[in-house]
Amino acid sequence: MENLKPKDAAEQIGISYPTIKQWIYSGKIRSIRTVGGHHRIPASEVERLSGHKVRSTAIADADLHNDPISVRNRITGIVTSVEIQGLFAEVGVDVGGQQIISIITRRGCEEMGLKPGMRVHALFKATEVMIGR
Repeated sequence: MENLKPKDAAEQIGISYPTIKQWIYSGKIRSIRTVGGHHRIPASEVERLSGHKVRSTAIADADLHNDPISVRNRITGIVTSVEIQGLFAEVGVDVGGQQIISIITRRGCEEMGLKPGMRVHALFKATEVMIGR
């Protein structure tokens, strides 16, 4: 299983780099020290705290930047709320302290396994906001 750099682990958990450093020093998250003294976070720790499976950072970066898609406005945020009613789901996403609300299909929400704390991408096109994971 992969060990992540603190920056990558923080991004997948949905917290800041300074926060993950505090968690390392306080023992809230377990880290491994490299020969050079750098911290690495086991993927199992990231999964424990984020509630979702860790994806390889190389794969995650490729997914985010190299997918052929016509939408040009794409930002990353953290899911803050998921409210399902009938065939639709209202998904709240925090992007740098700003709240974005998107209405998507219930099926799409369930297929992506969206839940609070997850890292997602908000895709903007005209007046629509789509959620991708």
